[in-house]
Amino acid sequence: MTEDNQSVRDTTTGQADGAAQFTDASGAEQGISEKAVSHKRGGFSSKIGFVLAAAGSAVGLGNLWRFPYLAAKYGGGMFLLCYVLLAVTFGFCLLVLEIAIGRKTGKGVIGAFAALNKKFKWFGFVCLIVPIIIIPYYSVIGGWVVRYIVAFLEGNGQLIGEAANADTSAQFFAAFTADPWQPLIYFLIFGAATILVVVFGVQKGIERMSKILMPALAILAVFLMIYVLCQPRAWEGVKKLFVPDFGDFTYETLLAALGQLFYSMSLAMCIMITYGSYMKKDASISGSARQISICDTLFAIVAALIIIPSIYAFSSDPESVASQSGPSLMFVQLPAVFNNIPGGRWIGAVFFVLVFFAALTSSISLAEAIVSVLRENCKLKRLPACAIVFGIMLVLGTLSSLGFGPLSMINIAGKNLLDIFDYLSNSILMPIVAIGTCIIAGYFYDLNIISDEIGMRKKGTRLYFRIMIRFVAPVCMAAILFSGIFLQL
Repeated sequence: MTEDNQSVRDTTTGQADGAAQFTDASGAEQGISEKAVSHKRGGFSSKIGFVLAAAGSAVGLGNLWRFPYLAAKYGGGMFLLCYVLLAVTFGFCLLVLEIAIGRKTGKGVIGAFAALNKKFKWFGFVCLIVPIIIIPYYSVIGGWVVRYIVAFLEGNGQLIGEAANADTSAQFFAAFTADPWQPLIYFLIFGAATILVVVFGVQKGIERMSKILMPALAILAVFLMIYVLCQPRAWEGVKKLFVPDFGDFTYETLLAALGQLFYSMSLAMCIMITYGSYMKKDASISGSARQISICDTLFAIVAALIIIPSIYAFSSDPESVASQSGPSLMFVQLPAVFNNIPGGRWIGAVFFVLVFFAALTSSISLAEAIVSVLRENCKLKRLPACAIVFGIMLVLGTLSSLGFGPLSMINIAGKNLLDIFDYLSNSILMPIVAIGTCIIAGYFYDLNIISDEIGMRKKGTRLYFRIMIRFVAPVCMAAILFSGIFLQL
């Protein structure tokens, strides 16, 4: 399927004055060629389309189950303070860097790194492994979300009813995930929805759907937040989230906030480079990145204001429940909490619709990052490229799904197949990709060119950006990598 309004984009203009030039053994100049790079490529029709799509990518499951859990575990207000400070410094710089690389080169991740310096084309392939690993198991979890929407609409007795509690909720989740067929069916539904959007292209698919899903996401989130905050004892949870206790500050709090920010903003997933390549030249990168950061942070806070206050309002042991991580919090503890909320059946259904929208916008961006590379490097049309991505999702997603049932015997260090894929991508590959991106852009390419692309004019701002990319960001990423390997935050 061809994309609408495809245009030939001259994405680079060669080395600017003062730009670093690199030579290989043959003396051939490396970096972005002075020849205009032109290929048919879709693009976002407007700045708002780009911002909504990129924000949709950033707003995902990490905001809904990881942020509230980490906030509850690492000091609430102290964690939030660390998160916000890191978002406006470290996170913002990495975000504008990836977007700028994408727009400057006008290519997917492999072509982008080759354009920066041909010696590092191989690094683009390393980067591509990240979305290839993530999107299958992410879609499996998306399938779980679809199942829970159906369960709440049905009024399933294990989740909603007089006998429903955390034990029955746990039994429902265990039985569902252990079944060899049910999770696969719902996984296929979610995966098909993802690919269907991507098939229609950047403007007719991703941009159009983002303009629908993101406002719907915001409306549902605000509705649920207001509803929860009106419940008795809910403000105990608000106090927990917003009032910092400096005695709670530890290095673990900082690392947890740093890691959450990194994952939440879709950094090192090829997404922002891909979306940046679709961005109009007259759009402000820094302004767009600022709006993306604000949207992502606000949604994370709103998600926490839905989950943490509801736990404090309707749980007899809120501290214990709130500290549950990942699937346990989302699919076991929260349904039990919703059972105690007036109108909990419908609130639960609305909540999981919210989760579905958040997961779908993120999975769409992951799929597009792979599709972009296949179209550019394999010269494929969009439809066959999407078919290949769907095939990858089917193979790896099936393994992740069956890891809770027939393949549960495959277990490494207490991790099933889904957990293994999650660990490899989030704790190992993504920090490595981020470190590599900073090193390549900071030391093997002229950061002045990137600064110009971003629109940085002031010397102080350019110096700050250089220090962050060359020194601060790699150290922070190394800390995340270390914590992922040795501390398992």
